[in-house]
This record gives sequence, C-alpha cells and structure tokens, in this order.
Amino acid sequence: MTDIFERARGIVSDAERVTQAHLRKVSLPGVTFGLISLDNGEDHTKPNTFGPGSLLALDEAIDTALADDTIDALAVTGKPFILAAGADLTSIQGGGPDAVRIVGELGHATFRKLQDGGKTSFGLINGLALGGGLEVALHCTYRTVMDSAPALGLPEVMLGLVPGWGGAYLVPNLVGADKAVTLILENPLNQGKTLGGQAAYDFGLADAVFNGADFLEQSLLWAASVVRGEVVVERPEVDRGEAWDAAVSRARSIVAAKTGGASPAAARAVELIAAARDSDRDAGFAAEDDALEAMSQTAELLASLYSFDLVQKRAKRPAGAPDKSLARPVTKVGIVGAGLMASQLALLFVRRLEVPVVLTDLDQERADKGVGYVHAEIDKLLAKGRISQDKANRHKALVSGETDKQVAFGDADFVIEAVFEEMSVKKTVFADVEKVVSPECVLATNTSSLSITEMASDLAHPERVVGFHFFNPVAVMPLLEIVKGETTDDATLATAFATGRTLKKTTILVNDSPSFIVNRLLGRFMSEVGRIVDEGTPVSVADGAFAGIAPMPPFVLLSLVGPAIALHNNETLKGAFPDRFYVSPALERIVAARKPAYYGPDGQLDPSVEELLEKPDSPVVLTAEEVREKTLAGLAEEARLMLDEGVVAAPQDIDLAMITGAGFSFWNGGLTFMLDVKGISEKATGRRFH
Repeated sequence: MTDIFERARGIVSDAERVTQAHLRKVSLPGVTFGLISLDNGEDHTKPNTFGPGSLLALDEAIDTALADDTIDALAVTGKPFILAAGADLTSIQGGGPDAVRIVGELGHATFRKLQDGGKTSFGLINGLALGGGLEVALHCTYRTVMDSAPALGLPEVMLGLVPGWGGAYLVPNLVGADKAVTLILENPLNQGKTLGGQAAYDFGLADAVFNGADFLEQSLLWAASVVRGEVVVERPEVDRGEAWDAAVSRARSIVAAKTGGASPAAARAVELIAAARDSDRDAGFAAEDDALEAMSQTAELLASLYSFDLVQKRAKRPAGAPDKSLARPVTKVGIVGAGLMASQLALLFVRRLEVPVVLTDLDQERADKGVGYVHAEIDKLLAKGRISQDKANRHKALVSGETDKQVAFGDADFVIEAVFEEMSVKKTVFADVEKVVSPECVLATNTSSLSITEMASDLAHPERVVGFHFFNPVAVMPLLEIVKGETTDDATLATAFATGRTLKKTTILVNDSPSFIVNRLLGRFMSEVGRIVDEGTPVSVADGAFAGIAPMPPFVLLSLVGPAIALHNNETLKGAFPDRFYVSPALERIVAARKPAYYGPDGQLDPSVEELLEKPDSPVVLTAEEVREKTLAGLAEEARLMLDEGVVAAPQDIDLAMITGAGFSFWNGGLTFMLDVKGISEKATGRRFH
C-alpha cells in the first residue's frame, strides 16, 4: 500500500484542481463522528473531482480520523449539492497507461480504508455523485442520500472506461447483477441517464433518504442511531443463481444493440459484472485496475477524452458568441403557440428563468390547455420530490395563457414562436408580434430548418430575429442551436446566448443555412439511407449497419422523429442542395398514408409500411458494411461543405452538436473525429478534419 501512495505523489500535476478533504469532529449523544467534507474551493458549477492530489488529501483525512481514539465513526460528504463528479480526467490524460494504473490503484487503496479501517463509515450523498463520487460512498458501511440529488450514476462506459474504483464489483454485490447492468451499462448507453436521489434510494444504493433542507443534520442523527444499535439496516439478499446469468445475458444484448461491438469498455464492463459473482473483493478490484489500464490504451478513450473536453470546456465558451456584456435582461417571456412544443418551452423557461411566461394561441381554450400541461408537469415534479411545494406554487403562478398579443407581449423581453413549420405562417406571426413588442424585444424562432434571414426580411427590425432551435424532448436534450441571420445584431445574439446558459443548455453559434447543423447532417444521413433502401437494400440491413456508429438505427430514428417531419426536413434540404439530397418516393407515400412510424408496437416493420416501399426492377442489394461506408462518406462530404460554407466555426462544433443534439457517442468522438479515425474523411474529401 505504501508503494502506491509514493508512486501517486510522483504524478501529482499542477493541472489538477485539488479537492480538499476537511476533517472536523461532530459529537452527538454517545457518538463522535469524524466528518470529512470534500471541497475544491469552487462554486457548484465546478464539481469536486478526484485526481492524484485529491485522493492523497482524502487518504490523509481518513488516516487522521482512524488514528484519533476520540472518533467513533467516519462520515464523508461534499460541498453544497455536490459530493463529487468522479475522476479528474484532465489531470491524468497526459500520463498514459501508467498514470491511469496508478490512479486506479490509488482510488482503491484510499476508498477501501472506509471499509477496512475498523470504524463504521457513512457516505452522506448530499448531491451530484457520479463515477468515483458514487464509488467513495459505496465503500462506506452505510449510505444516506438527499431526495433531490440531481444525478447519481456510473457513466464510465459512455466515456470509454469502466467503473474502476470499486463500482463494477460493489454494485452487483449490493443490489444484484440486473440492477448493476442498468447502472453500469444501460443508463450510460442511454444518453448518459442518471438516477435522482429518491430513485437511487429506491434502487438500493442508499439505506436512508432525507430532505435537502436539513439533510446533513438528519443523516448524522440517523447515523448515530445506527452506531448506537437503535437502527438496524436490512438489505435484501442478492440472487447469485440464474438471475445473475440472466442479467449478464441481458448486458450482452444491450451492448450488442447499442455498440455493435465498437466499445471495448462496454464489453469489458460485462466481464467485470459476470466475474463479480464469484470473485472476492481483492480479485474484483484488481480486475478493475487491469481493465482501466487496458482501456487507457484504446482509441475509444482518446475519442472520449476529446468529447469530454468539448462538453466540459468548448460548451462553456461557445465559439463566436458576442461579449456577454451586450446581453439584455430577460424579465418576461412570451411564447406564440400553446401546443406540445410550446408548452415544453414554457415549462423550461419558467423553471430556469423564474420569470413570467405567457402562452398565446388562437382561442383561450387552447391557451389554457397549454398552461394546464405546464401545471401538470410541475405537479409531477412535486410528487417526485424534485421541487418544493413553495417552488411549485411560484412556478405555476408565473405561467399564464392569453389570446391578446398586446396584453401578452407588450412588456416581454423575449418572444419565441413555436408554430407550424411553414415560412408564411412564421412571417405572419412575427409581423403581428412586432407591432406590439418593445424595440429591444428579442424575436426568437424554434424553426428546425427554415431560413432565419428570410423569416426576418419583411420586419422593420430584422436585426432582433434569432434562431433558437431546441431538440425534442426539450427538457432532456442538451443542445440549443443559436442561429445568426444575415442581419441579426450582437445584442440579440448575446441575449440569446445568455438566456441559453440560464436554461442550462449547450449553446452553439450557427450561421443561417438550411436545417443548421444536426438536422442537416441527419438529413444527409437519412437521404443516403433512403436512397439505398429505395434501390433495393432491405430496411433490416440498413438498420443493422449503424450499431456503434449512430445512437439508433436510421428507420427507428425516423419513427421517433415522425415520417412527416423527416420528409419536410429532406424536402427543405433538397430544395437548397438538389445535387446531394434525395427525397424518397416511398417516404412520401408513407406520409400521405398518415403512417406514424415504420415499426409497429411489436418492434417489427409494419407490413402496411412495407407495402409502400419501392420495388425496383433491378434491385441493388448492399451489405451492411457497404451501407455504412457509403452513408458515412456522404456525412463526411456534408460536414466538409458545412465548414467550407462557414456554417460553424470548426469541426469541434459539429462534434459537440452531434453528441449533445443527436446522441452520438463520447467514445466515437462525435462525428468528424470518428470519420478521421476510420479513414473515411480522407477517402471522401481528400483531407482529415483534425
């Protein structure tokens, strides 16, 4: 053990933002706790992380508490609302496999003292706990969790890694293999899904759950009652028989469907879960160390670190965004429309901005229906313990419905339209709104493909029109494309970016062009695949060609988006770029027949849809590999053209958009990075993106 601590001191880097471990004594009747609080000295926007220096600081605090005879039990918690967000990847990424191995062993050596030190330990999960942040608590004898904690999980597989500080061994042995598969594989491969505090308690990760208002006090009182023997924690016995085998089988199916064998980390995580049934803790931890070292030598980890850097750094400083000081305050938001999208926007705006939000529609019944949707969603959050009764009441009071635009928007600073995707409709809406709003009011459009410049062209003040394109579902998808028309001024753009930040979205500047970033690339994707299928390749072959490349098969994606929306996007793109984009006659027939999806409820291709597909006289049937190569070549060409046209500033913006807006995987590096790695960039365009 001494050796690993000495080696760790040799790789401590100035690049690490060290998370300190502050130890203090807390005395309760019959029990004195050594309370260790993790704090990197930053606010909540910069979570605690664990690099070598942070782990050494925690180790010192644990040793001090264990050596103090006046301390009966240990407790570990974090700064307000954050336990820790896992490993400090920035501080170790330059050290190669040796550094990764050292940090893996160091984490095990430090955290296991919470199990082996001879004193009862408690992990008090007071907020976000991801990766190593959750694992430090898993090493404790008992755990409490704040009911409103926003995110608990083990996201490592999404990053091309595996849970390497005990998670792959401890979780299946705590909650069973099936739940471990959900936490370690299924959730990370499902857009990095996490658990809230109450859900984590229900899942079995914690032994008690308390409200955020007095979480620490209640946790320590409960912990003291456990130490005194007044409370006995009972956990269900883990099924180590057929249920474990079934869970491993499910894990392999998930990995095959989601990654197509393209993620070494996912495959290795399955092995770790399978082995955790029969191996002891030492063997389990050693296997995690071996797996981390092996993953550190894969191309997928390099891609993941690139993606991580985009999401953590570039996303916080959007390329081309105007100076923040130009942004105007937004004290009231108006929304044109009260349908589902408009209602989702209203919910997001009122929760994040906490300003009055007014929905308008053609009649009061429709406007009231939109308000009712927002109120119902707030009630759901309240029932789940995600918000307090006071906050629910305040948010509901801030949302209203109106038919008179003068009343609704006269004092609004920001008005966004969410009406039918038709240029003439949107131009009419903005012409009406401009008559009643102040000269400084921003006019934003949620269009997914139409020209911002044309939409603003007939207005007296076209400089205040900006694209503000969300992705569905609005509450879940992180990306917000902010689109600059030819006349959009810097104050409008700055206000849009500031609003996007407050909405907690990843914002990317896009210069006005058909379908912007994500929908243009997905349009090219579906255009290529649609042509291939119309020429004779079966849908099943096309859908099976992109496992490990795209987040879902193309015709599953088309079913999710809706055939009519996909058709409209491709019609817009073909109108702009007729030489590259293709509108499928089969898709036109499917939309005309009002088919909502390609697949039925049973997950099989709908026979009535199959009847509408093309039946070429001389079918050209491609293999899955040929489908993949041809489609990716088309994407490489489109991405290069977008950069040459100045649609975005750099390839990094394309990758950030595809990761946060289309769900492309971290371990592929988004799109352009993957095209470079596969050699497709040079084949299709004559040069690499990076």
